[in-house]
Amino acid sequence: MHVTARSDYAIRAMLVIAAHAPASVTAEALARAQKIPPSFLRGILTDLRRANLVFAQRGNEGGFTLARRAETVFVGDILRAVGGGFTSVRGFSTADIVYFGEAVPLRAVWLDVEASIGAVVDSVSLAALLDSRGAEVPRRQTA
Repeated sequence: MHVTARSDYAIRAMLVIAAHAPASVTAEALARAQKIPPSFLRGILTDLRRANLVFAQRGNEGGFTLARRAETVFVGDILRAVGGGFTSVRGFSTADIVYFGEAVPLRAVWLDVEASIGAVVDSVSLAALLDSRGAEVPRRQTA
């Protein structure tokens, strides 16, 4: 899995927003706090808003707040909002990759890799990350 700058910045921005909840945080404060290029951050915040992960309020008291409790926002939600799938093969989504002949079973391997990554990122909430403060992050148990 390759974690893009966009994905990393999005998770870091969401952690700052969650840490300040219920208060709102301006885009400028987010950029400053995490050293994220402001122009890049604006696009990320737009994606997060479209995915209903943050609310945006304009005006003097404006800024960004979580649209859901931090316990219910998972790293996987954020990654999907800003980047789509977790893995790709030669630039193609693992779901779209096609192999021929002897290589046909390889597709199942990449799909399993995608599912495994999904299991991890869908088990770690913003609240768990904030509560861990650098210690091992508790993961939600999945069936």
